[in-house]
Amino acid sequence: MLLDTLDTPIVLAPMAGGPSTPELAAAVSAAGGLGFLAAGYLSATDLADRVRQTRKVTAAPFGVNLFFPSEPSPPERFAAYVTELSRDFPIGDARYDSDDWTAKLDVLIADPVPVVSTTFGCPSVADIERLHAVGTEVWVTVTSVPEALHARTVGADAVIAQGAEAGGHRGSFDDRPEDDSEDALGLLALIQLLVPEMDRPIIAAGGIATGAGMAAALTAGARAVQIGTAFLRCPEAGTAPLVRTAITSQTPTMLTRAFTGRRARGLRNQFMLDHPNAPAAYPEIHYATGPLRAAARAAGDAEQVNLWAGQAHSLAPELPAGELVRQLSRDAKSALERVLSLRIQGY
Repeated sequence: MLLDTLDTPIVLAPMAGGPSTPELAAAVSAAGGLGFLAAGYLSATDLADRVRQTRKVTAAPFGVNLFFPSEPSPPERFAAYVTELSRDFPIGDARYDSDDWTAKLDVLIADPVPVVSTTFGCPSVADIERLHAVGTEVWVTVTSVPEALHARTVGADAVIAQGAEAGGHRGSFDDRPEDDSEDALGLLALIQLLVPEMDRPIIAAGGIATGAGMAAALTAGARAVQIGTAFLRCPEAGTAPLVRTAITSQTPTMLTRAFTGRRARGLRNQFMLDHPNAPAAYPEIHYATGPLRAAARAAGDAEQVNLWAGQAHSLAPELPAGELVRQLSRDAKSALERVLSLRIQGY
């Protein structure tokens, strides 16, 4: 397993839509963690370019994350919502695509990377075997025990356990409104449920912003942690200025479908509050709201744009990525040493 070769068990979360850059991935890998490129929203050609760019700036291993394609949404599910938005905002075409899944997979077969992870679903046995054949490990993002068991069954090498605290899109295989009333699992609960069921590594993701948080996840049974929001203020990240400023606030986060049609966690703002019942229709709504989000970013309007961030967002430091990896590692070691020094009655 690639995890066994890392100097520190820190994996960079793949943050699609801007923050993910070759420079950020390279800096995390160079510091002893595992950098990741986000392929979401890129064309296959752009992904191939990003892989080449990353190899130019580091010889260390890195991974690539793919969005597993969802099924098209029936227009009647989202048409009224798009019409409503069009009265007040610039709106794009509410279209469906597969995020170039097949073409991107072909790119990564032709030019392999050490790890490919997936979000929003699990590859088929055939696709996993293709990746294994070129020496690539496959990690699958899961949010529940049944998803993890499915990933194990089809041959995934590891699972990324995403707790409800995580920023950005939920990695669930299905995004069903009827499940919204269920209490989404927090990270520590999810890890504890997965450990007795899994015979392969668990990478913990969600709300980890400090060495102490990292130590907690490792103590619970994770082999590594995946961290995203904490890297948003790094100079190597392609984070929009509006987001860099917003995440330093104490604004709480919430889950919403308002911007993309799929549940995602971001800083609470007026757009989310105004559209609490946005339909489940991804990626159609994502494309429909693209122009309104771009306009809000250009205007510096934090109330009408998605500000994806995890629950511990205000702890994100403004540090170079390599320095942040080293700081998290030192702090995690200190936290683990503190725990070992505790006197626990009866032991």
